[in-house]
Amino acid sequence: MAAAGGVSGKIIFEQEGVYIHSSCGKTSDQDSLISGILRVLEKDAEVIVDWRPLDDAVDSSSILYARKDSSSVVEWTQAPKERAHRGAEHLNSYEAEWDMVNTVSFKKKPHTNGDASSHRNGKSKWSFQFSLTDLKSIKQNKEGMGWSYLVFCLKDDVVLPALHFHQGESKLLIESLEKYVMLCDSPQDKRILLVNCQNKSLSQSFENLLDEPAYGLIQKIKKDPYTATMVGFSKVTNYIFDSLRGSDPSTHQRPPSEMADFLSDAIPGLKINQQEEPGFEVITRIDLGERPVVQRREPVSLEEWTKNIDSEGRILNVDNMKQMIFRGGLSHALRKQAWKFLLGYFPWDSTKEERAQLQKQKTDEYFRMKLQWKSVSEEQEKRNSRLRDYRSLIEKDVNRTDRTNKFYEGQDNPGLILLHDILMTYCMYDFDLGYVQGMSDLLSPLLYVMENEVDAFWCFAAYMDQMHHNFEEQMQGMKTQLIQLSTLLRLLDSGFCSYLESQDSGYLYFCFRWLLIRFKREFSFLDILRLWEVMWTELPCKNFHLLLCCAILESEKQQIMEKHYGFNEILKHINELSMKIDVEDTLCKAEAISLQMVKCKELPQAVCEILGLQDSDTATPDSDVGEDENASLSRPASAFQSNTLPTLAACGARDDRPTHIPASPNVNRLTPS
Repeated sequence: MAAAGGVSGKIIFEQEGVYIHSSCGKTSDQDSLISGILRVLEKDAEVIVDWRPLDDAVDSSSILYARKDSSSVVEWTQAPKERAHRGAEHLNSYEAEWDMVNTVSFKKKPHTNGDASSHRNGKSKWSFQFSLTDLKSIKQNKEGMGWSYLVFCLKDDVVLPALHFHQGESKLLIESLEKYVMLCDSPQDKRILLVNCQNKSLSQSFENLLDEPAYGLIQKIKKDPYTATMVGFSKVTNYIFDSLRGSDPSTHQRPPSEMADFLSDAIPGLKINQQEEPGFEVITRIDLGERPVVQRREPVSLEEWTKNIDSEGRILNVDNMKQMIFRGGLSHALRKQAWKFLLGYFPWDSTKEERAQLQKQKTDEYFRMKLQWKSVSEEQEKRNSRLRDYRSLIEKDVNRTDRTNKFYEGQDNPGLILLHDILMTYCMYDFDLGYVQGMSDLLSPLLYVMENEVDAFWCFAAYMDQMHHNFEEQMQGMKTQLIQLSTLLRLLDSGFCSYLESQDSGYLYFCFRWLLIRFKREFSFLDILRLWEVMWTELPCKNFHLLLCCAILESEKQQIMEKHYGFNEILKHINELSMKIDVEDTLCKAEAISLQMVKCKELPQAVCEILGLQDSDTATPDSDVGEDENASLSRPASAFQSNTLPTLAACGARDDRPTHIPASPNVNRLTPS
């Protein structure tokens, strides 16, 4: 939708009846009422605030006035819809000063041939527009004191005329602006909203930016990388590139090689591919050898699982079972049992009786913690700001849970209520970490599979033991993973890395969301169940999730390079992969990469440490026979050594028929068709 009245751009907000009350020198106690239209527009990759009179040709001598010492006006007419009975009490009120809301009549001055062009080609002296990049603060009127108004103050300390909202709606404008900039109350004056201030709970604020244009996105990237990358880069434009450089003109000419410095500001301590830094190993081009072809098998069936349980309920051949799960995942009917072992809730060597006792103990422990926050009164919560903040964040996240899964359909769905209760209880379990937005993404699949509040909680607590470093305030875990991912990708394809660096994307920041919540928003709900259970086997190496990132990026390399994608296009393209990535193909590629690296004789020490492999120098073979023997000593056992398992090739052809798995009615209700 294009703006009218000579202002081009997509209209985000539009409001008529926005007045400037300007003293025109008639008398000292009169204000002129200049009615105008206020718009917020996206224009040329910027967000513009524009105000102009409804008619730039209004003759100021014909503007009507309201006296400040009474409710009367010199001349005005009320529109029929505004005519209403007003009591004496209202006439004596402060608001009665501006009773002509939206009803002041303007007398147009007839144009002569001499002055018509100047009005058409020039702007009214009252018109103004500015970019949100220049906005410093917004001052609001005191509540209850007349019609609402806003005063915009720009960064160069220019104060624009107050805009009076005779129809209200000033809050709608604020809400529109908050889609693009962060606003918070000034500590000195609660009526003043500061732009892009540092929110005290910023590290725990995951706002939904799916529909935000580049300006709001990049500002939040610079202030809070968690927030900005939880969601899409759906409208990335050249403005991102400029915003990263900031408003200082001296930075506009900085070479692309310095762009990583701006991300270092966003994530303090992040150093990627800065080879001069201590502790970095220079990764040179290495021949990794031929990449093997990897096949996947059918999901582990209930029958296969049962065959590996002894008479007391212990799981036998645990390593072999993990290999089967890694290579094919689990049938859905089996997940409720197997996930408890994979996540460490149940020990693999426990008996059925021991697990029953453990479950009873954990049930008591869970409900004691749940009772702690359930018993907190409203008055007590008012005095506990952390608990109050946790509850607010949880409620916001739960309301944004993906409703495409029937388990979470409906506003008052029991599944949503349980999500809320489990997350609140986790705050009692780990009060220091508490709740950080995004954790609900990790819980919702667990609750869907477990169908049980207590089991879901303890599986979630075990998963958070693995993932907590992603949510810590200093983000050390995220920094480390981004550096490690860069190291692996450089080894696999230094040319692609160089291209990304040439496009200011060498820091791989677009992978942040993948790592943060383990691809939860990149794959479909059912695919993420498969992906997570494979990763939980901890095979075939340490940090396998980083190889999954490499596999996805490798699949997109050709399109990115052949189409010469730049900074913005890369961000946009990666974001649009969401829900379009083939999980089986990605797993095959990542497995193949791991095998390729395991067989490499000259793997750099930094890569060995990332993948949990021993120093390759100790495993240099002297012969073909020795190669196999030494490889088994220097590398973890491959997850693909068994030749007896049914396989699924990367193309999707299976070597055996799927086994029919009987399921309970409760499981059938949730089992996808």
